[in-house]
Amino acid sequence: QVQLVESGGGLVQPGGSLRLSCAASGFTFSSYAMSWVRQAPGKGLEWVSYISSEGGSTYYAASMRGRFTISRDNAKNTLYLQMNSLKPEDTAVYYCAKDLPGSTCCPPTTDYWGQGTQVTVSS
Repeated sequence: QVQLVESGGGLVQPGGSLRLSCAASGFTFSSYAMSWVRQAPGKGLEWVSYISSEGGSTYYAASMRGRFTISRDNAKNTLYLQMNSLKPEDTAVYYCAKDLPGSTCCPPTTDYWGQGTQVTVSS
C-alpha cells in the first residue's frame, strides 16, 4: 500500500532553515508528481509546492516562492522540501502528498498523504 513518511521537522528560529524529507513506498514513485501541503494551527490546508514526476517542473505558492525549494530523488524514492528564511507564519504541520495522475496544478489534486511533520518557527 502507499506509504509516505515525512521527517525533518522541528523548532527553528526565524530566519533559519530546515530540510524536510518524505520517504515513499508502495507505488512507482518516479511515475507520479508530488506535492507538499501544510496546515497551520487553527487554519485549513494550504498547498505549498509541486514537483513533476521527473523533477523538471516545480511550482510554489506565492508566499513560499524564493524561500522554499522542492526536489526529489527518484532513485531513493524520496521527496524533499528545503525551507530557508523561515518565518513564524510558516509554523504548521507539513505533509507530503502523492498527486493524482493528470491533475492540473496548482494546486493539484492529491490522493495520499503522509502523517505530517511539525515545523515550529519561534524565537
